[in-house]
Amino acid sequence: MYHRVLLALTKLRVFSVLCVFSLSMLFSVSGFAANSIDGIRVWPAPENTRIVFDVKKKPDYKYFTLSNPNRLVIDFTHTKNTVPLKNLAANDPRVKLFRSSINKGKTRLVLELSQSYQLTVFPLAPAGQYGHRLVIDLYDKKTRIKSTTKERKNIGDIVIGVVAGHGGEDPGSIGGKGTYEKHVTLAIAKKLQKLINKEKGMKAVMIRTGDYYVNLNRRTSLAREKNVDFLVSIHADAFHTPGPSGASVWVVTKRRAESEMAKWLANREKKSELLGGGGGVIKNTSDSHLALALADMSKEHSLGVSFGVANKVIKEMKKITKMHKKTPQNGNFAVLKSSDIPSILVETGFISNHREEKNLTWPKHQQRLANAIHTGIKAHFLAYPLTGSYFASVGYKKHKVRSGESLSVLAKRYNISMSKLKSINNLKSNSLRIGQTLKIPRTG
Repeated sequence: MYHRVLLALTKLRVFSVLCVFSLSMLFSVSGFAANSIDGIRVWPAPENTRIVFDVKKKPDYKYFTLSNPNRLVIDFTHTKNTVPLKNLAANDPRVKLFRSSINKGKTRLVLELSQSYQLTVFPLAPAGQYGHRLVIDLYDKKTRIKSTTKERKNIGDIVIGVVAGHGGEDPGSIGGKGTYEKHVTLAIAKKLQKLINKEKGMKAVMIRTGDYYVNLNRRTSLAREKNVDFLVSIHADAFHTPGPSGASVWVVTKRRAESEMAKWLANREKKSELLGGGGGVIKNTSDSHLALALADMSKEHSLGVSFGVANKVIKEMKKITKMHKKTPQNGNFAVLKSSDIPSILVETGFISNHREEKNLTWPKHQQRLANAIHTGIKAHFLAYPLTGSYFASVGYKKHKVRSGESLSVLAKRYNISMSKLKSINNLKSNSLRIGQTLKIPRTG
């Protein structure tokens, strides 16, 4: 009897141990599989590479770097990788190879790098079509060094910065038929670039040339580094219903411009190069009132140019598409924030509208939009050219007739024949009225 009881107790203990072991293994496996890497996307750009890990749940991770050779190591806790790694780095200049290992409930991903890079790592919560993500940015170190904008003695070309909205990880709005805003904006931007570069006296600088994302602050930094005189950002609007349609043109709100100017003035020793031609005086003067006045003049000039171009672009766009808003709109967009660079944001139409989504993917309509934007920008800078630019030696300037001025007086003043002055202005007689605006041809 005693032996039978002892044997039963022994079996019970063994069974209990096995149960505990089985349960621990079950929890361990379930814990390990609590999260998963379901996608890895690599976005190469001229200055950086963005790597995005799509994870099922919020990532639990740690990372560190190693040298000789250069590597980035990321440990994902209780996470299974389901993505093949073999060809992920095939088209990227910065990541040579992805490899992985599993150890003590962790999936370790190792990125073998071409060299040492400046690094940012951050998680992103679900948004739009995306779930949880872990984002890694590898920046070329030479491009992160701050550069100052040098004033040009001879402007020559008017430099137009062209920003194709969104890109890479950020698709922008998505149409009902799956059209990505980022693809539409890049197509229009490239067509606009070609038109500008064909125009004598103008030069285009593309802020984004491919399917990658450029940080909002970096967009204006690139514009300054390239000595951009004017910045145009291309977008496509969207709404939660397909009803709204039409294009619109936006400029920065005065409050936003004043806010940015205040930040720069608070640290004008370092930021004076952002405040236009008076930057040197703003930096060196001990008179805060003078610094404020100069900065305010820069801001007001920028806003004036922005509104002027916006009106000209709207005038041209009305000819080829419906306008959602027929006057320039004020917005708080980050890309418009710089009070030293005049800029507009063009919403080319509603990608959420079925008819306009189709139009926005049609190359002929994209070309019409690019033509309208180009013509509007050109018209403004012909009327109000930058000093020293080619446009300042061609085209027309405006003269408002004042009391005592006659056609013969103005012809003599501007060294032009009366007949030519009448022809240019479609005048039927020699009489003028006070307040009348005349076009006066510029001479090279």
